[in-house]
Amino acid sequence: MNILICNVGSTSLKYQLFDMSADEKVLCAGGAERVGTENSVFYHKNNLTGDAIRQEEAFPTHREAICVMLEQLLCGCISSLSEISCVGFKVVHAKGVTGVQYLTEEVLRAMADFNSVAPAHNPPYIAAIRQFKNLMPDTPMIGSFETAFHAQLPPEAYLYPIPVELSKEHSIRRYGFHGASLEYLSTWTAKEMGRSDLKLVCCHLGGSGSLCAVKNGISIDTTMGMGLQCGVLQNNRIGDMDPYIIFHLVEECGMELSEVKKMLQSKSGLYGMSGGVSNDLRDIQAAAENGNEDCQNAIKAYAYGIKKYIGAYAAAMGGVDAVVFGGGIGRKSDLVRALSLEGLDFLGIKLDADKNRNPNGGDDISADGSPVRIYVVDTNEEIIVARKAKALLERQ
Repeated sequence: MNILICNVGSTSLKYQLFDMSADEKVLCAGGAERVGTENSVFYHKNNLTGDAIRQEEAFPTHREAICVMLEQLLCGCISSLSEISCVGFKVVHAKGVTGVQYLTEEVLRAMADFNSVAPAHNPPYIAAIRQFKNLMPDTPMIGSFETAFHAQLPPEAYLYPIPVELSKEHSIRRYGFHGASLEYLSTWTAKEMGRSDLKLVCCHLGGSGSLCAVKNGISIDTTMGMGLQCGVLQNNRIGDMDPYIIFHLVEECGMELSEVKKMLQSKSGLYGMSGGVSNDLRDIQAAAENGNEDCQNAIKAYAYGIKKYIGAYAAAMGGVDAVVFGGGIGRKSDLVRALSLEGLDFLGIKLDADKNRNPNGGDDISADGSPVRIYVVDTNEEIIVARKAKALLERQ
């Protein structure tokens, strides 16, 4: 069974073609960058032959990128598109829909109903899925919703303190995101430690990031909410913030509500706190090391937020057995890991500074004798989605 997994961004397309036999082999992988411009880039690697390409293309829309991808799949990976059992997507959000679903028109409409709370994710995904449907009309489209991993949150964790009738009528609640990554991190750690009764704090930290308290394999709390604008600060999104700042900016500072909304979702977070230096932590760290105080404060605030949630989740679970870092920043930034765990010895979290400097994926970077393990893991969201898509197909 071959399953094509696609990850769609507003200006990007990434894909992997899996042979979902016993070894779950990746047959090929690639993607497109700067979709929507005349100077797009397409890259592809055939793992069967070792051949790889990287070339400039013109991709005005995702459709052109998808067409080139399909052409490359037919160049030595498969002989016919009929060999693809389904196309799987790591979809984000839909009103009244979660879990693993066939992406019918009804489900796509449910996704569109939540465009307002996932404006950077749902619209490009919906558009790309429709393009796939047009180009591969006989191939099932399956979505694994990021909210599914958090479906068992208890009421005290998912309810907001607003009139309960509004919550019920408009499906307002904490949903949580990054489910594929957090599920991978937690299942990997359970296997590594040989236990299923673990209390874990899983940290998916990247351009977008969230933390999750996982107890006995189940998410019991997470930092993101109904939308993706809360929790730890993001690359250019706010994270946690007093909502009355919005009213102050509009009513007292003369800003338009649309201007504030744009600022909160694209000009805040690390980008905003750094004074517009960058939304990339690496650039901000370089500026901080050269004495930029705003960049120094941005990094400190980011790590401080992570530390607070680790402590809160340890309290919610009655302890912690392991802290697990994944995502681009979680995997690669020794500085963020060190600052986030600094001073948490009282919880039994003791970091080994030498191990933390340049770990490999899967390494335990906790100090000798630390009661709590600290892992750095190469998360694999695509294989989680592929497995869920395969399971749905096999239930037919």
